Amino acid sequence: MTEALSANTKAILLLTAPLNGGGRKRSSGVLKPGEYDRLARRIHELGKQPADLLTSEGQSLLDECQLPIDAARIERLLGRGFQLSQAVEHWHARSIWVVSRADAEYPRRLKDRLKYRSPAVLYGCGEPEILDMGGLAVVGSRHVDDELIEYTIGVGSLAAAAGCPVVSGGARGIDQAAMRGALESGGRVSGVLADGLEKAVMRREHRNMILDGQLVLVSPYDPSAGFNVGHAMQRNKLIYALADAALVVNSDLNRGGTWAGATEQLEKLHFVPVFIRSTGQTSEGLDGLARKGAIRWSNPTDPDAFEATLSSAEVLQPERAVQSELSFDAQLETARPVQVKEPQPEQLEVVADTTAGSDPAVAEKLFDEVRELVRQLVVEPLSKDEVAEALDVTKGQAQDWLRRLVAEGVVEKRTKPVRYVVRQESTSK
Repeated sequence: MTEALSANTKAILLLTAPLNGGGRKRSSGVLKPGEYDRLARRIHELGKQPADLLTSEGQSLLDECQLPIDAARIERLLGRGFQLSQAVEHWHARSIWVVSRADAEYPRRLKDRLKYRSPAVLYGCGEPEILDMGGLAVVGSRHVDDELIEYTIGVGSLAAAAGCPVVSGGARGIDQAAMRGALESGGRVSGVLADGLEKAVMRREHRNMILDGQLVLVSPYDPSAGFNVGHAMQRNKLIYALADAALVVNSDLNRGGTWAGATEQLEKLHFVPVFIRSTGQTSEGLDGLARKGAIRWSNPTDPDAFEATLSSAEVLQPERAVQSELSFDAQLETARPVQVKEPQPEQLEVVADTTAGSDPAVAEKLFDEVRELVRQLVVEPLSKDEVAEALDVTKGQAQDWLRRLVAEGVVEKRTKPVRYVVRQESTSK
């Protein structure tokens, strides 16, 4: 991966990256994902590129875009050249590379599957080619017993023996066990992190594997960003998008990031077949995923059986989402977010705007989506601002939704400080 940033990537970083030593707070006023996506699509429609904003014609291009984004805000963000140069120097010193959707090096699987919902910027360390090799996504909870850890290490080891990369989230528990099993057996691993990329690449055990070409760590969030529940849930779709199949080792029922990611895959995205563990102690979460179409893992014991298991899944896999043969640029050009039938967190603000004052039935259908997203998000107490950031909506919109959910009894409001958390009885509904 080249260390030089393309002009497009520089522009995108200036518009969207904190560049302030941390990614959790948006104190720099950077564009939210939804804001940048609308700007990027409009720029493309005008036959221009993000880099054109850095030229003498940048102001006239902004005027042509006619978007409700303060021009002074854009100008201030684009004027952070010195901060960007410092950040890039800091990243390069840690061998962290950066690519944007405008770069040819950007993972093709993310562009093809997520299209305009793929992250505008991706930070990483290691061989980027591993990201397009596919593999088995292995996911599960952080808090598990030693028996499940050993089981998952075995799955990672068998995948490596079969020449199949492992894709996982890098969190403690199941994620790290799968990665450890694959790496210790000489396999390749793609780790998609929700936080702490900078710290992760500096760990000795990771550094050696990165240098050996076995491991690539990536994140769509600032390399120094701390943990954020919304980020952890949103990166789930990246894990599935980079894989050929997925195995859920364990999951809670109707709650948590593992459940949210697996159900999104089974019910909406359909990128890959989803397996569930079928040995040892079962769980309500795994049984719930089976009812949604997840496939029982056949427990292969050798590489040939492992490959046969993944191959057989193609027959059992539900109909996948139609993948367009258009180029990514053409997909951006023809994308119309107001027509999206199943809103994702980053699209809720757009859909909410376009449905205001429309058919009440349409608005109620949207809120059904919101209700489920918030229920999964506030498993741990979050503030109104954290909910707004995770769903990429205004604070006022988040407040309105939370008030309604409190009135419905779905969410509980706590005080001192004010936090919102899902009611325990609502998780079983």
